[in-house]
Amino acid sequence: MILNIILIILAIVGGLVALFLLIAAFSKKKYTVAREISIDKPRQEVFDYLKHLKNQDHYSKWVMELPDKKTTFTGTDGAPGFVYTWDDRKSAGAQEIKRIVPNESIDMEIRFLKPFKGVAQASLFTKELPGNGQGHTQVKWTFASQMPFPMNAMMVFMNIENFLGKDLDLSLGNLKAVLERR
Repeated sequence: MILNIILIILAIVGGLVALFLLIAAFSKKKYTVAREISIDKPRQEVFDYLKHLKNQDHYSKWVMELPDKKTTFTGTDGAPGFVYTWDDRKSAGAQEIKRIVPNESIDMEIRFLKPFKGVAQASLFTKELPGNGQGHTQVKWTFASQMPFPMNAMMVFMNIENFLGKDLDLSLGNLKAVLERR
């Protein structure tokens, strides 16, 4: 009797594991999230602020959530090769400027060490918009990464677009507030 119960429990657990792996086998691994906002400032001013990673301390939700982080900087902020590393009880990693196209885009690589290892690509784009004569700029922030097998099955159960998108929206709102106060 007890042996039958144990076998049934093992069969159920095995079936759930097999189902999870099957879902992972057919789930996408890569994802990209993008959000944008318009800022009532000239493109040059917005871009010059964005290209300095240290400024993320004032607008990025993710950076602002780690007030006790230890940071180190290597290279020249605002130039390719600049690396901003952080270490906190909750997370650790590095963000590196990979490429800058003046007044157009900043491409960054983010390397996460904890709570999990991973690599993401992030980009900030600026575009001049017709506006009030003072300057009006659209900022678009993209974030792309992938989840390894079998963890990619989690993307079926959680909407990563909404999850990360909320953080990007909040960060862009902070950026708008900071720049429009200047």
